[in-house]
Amino acid sequence: MSFAFGIGIGTQNQKSEWLEVFYQQPVLMPDRDLIEIAGNTLGYKGGNQAIEASAEQLRAFADALGSTAHTAQAELARRAAVSQRPVAVTILETDDSAITTPEVYLKLHLLSHRLVKPHGIKLDGIFGLLPNLAWTNEGAIDLNELPERQLQARLAGHTLEVKSVDKFPQMTDYVVPKGVRIADTARVRLGAYVGEGTTVMHEGFINFNAGTEGTSMIEGRVSAGVMIGKGSDLGGSSSTMGTLSGGGNIIISVGENCLLGANAGIGIPLGDRCTVEAGLYITAGTKVALLDDQNQLVEVIKARDLAGKTDLLFRRNSQNGAVECKTNKTAIELNEQLHANN
Repeated sequence: MSFAFGIGIGTQNQKSEWLEVFYQQPVLMPDRDLIEIAGNTLGYKGGNQAIEASAEQLRAFADALGSTAHTAQAELARRAAVSQRPVAVTILETDDSAITTPEVYLKLHLLSHRLVKPHGIKLDGIFGLLPNLAWTNEGAIDLNELPERQLQARLAGHTLEVKSVDKFPQMTDYVVPKGVRIADTARVRLGAYVGEGTTVMHEGFINFNAGTEGTSMIEGRVSAGVMIGKGSDLGGSSSTMGTLSGGGNIIISVGENCLLGANAGIGIPLGDRCTVEAGLYITAGTKVALLDDQNQLVEVIKARDLAGKTDLLFRRNSQNGAVECKTNKTAIELNEQLHANN
């Protein structure tokens, strides 16, 4: 059984190099029939391959699929056969490191379609396969070709809007997962996993290979590699230290029903029902004073020794500035009306 399959409508530059690919219906673990038909009609020979399919090949593929259970893929192939843009049929036999841009985009789609979760797919080396592009109201444009496109737009009487210059596009130009609210769509990258019931406010941010299990309020930053548990709240300008922002190989996560106060941050994984006081940033090496029920000092340890433990309240002593930790038995309950995304 192969790992993934997708029919993608893409964009190429004037050198016929792939810039980006849109997969409307990516398939995880496609069955043998689909792959065999791809071999018979598209010339697929095995392994991980992105095939630039012709209209004739796509029609033959669609016709061959017509007698199988893959009616949705057959219809997509028929529609792709008349595309004015190049079509990539990408087949991943295994979850190995990507070697082409269409392969990277298929993997990012798998995440944002909630078919795989962060850390559930191999993404090493993808930055070298993602060209830095101008993301515009006319789609992705090679930066070397941008000045000419801007001039053409002006001569035609309109303006080409450059929304961003980045390797990653915004997720919502490719997929809008069911049951989410995203106030500023530019702040959620393709490759984010946004669980149902999640609300991302204007200052919230979710990077690729990161996301939420669902029913969370995100007003802070979810860095690459970080997963937020159900019912947790990241307050305004709060921060999670991801693998791209100093977290190294430590997998940072937030458990269920946690609260990171405004401007708070973590460099350790939190268990369930934990609270970090507003403005307090905890790194793995932060010295933490453990307090008992009478607020008496038990011992001083490093924050990494509390990684993943539940029911903790982290705070800073307002008199001496020491970081303290107490057991917190009060779970955070998010406002149900506020989080209704129906």
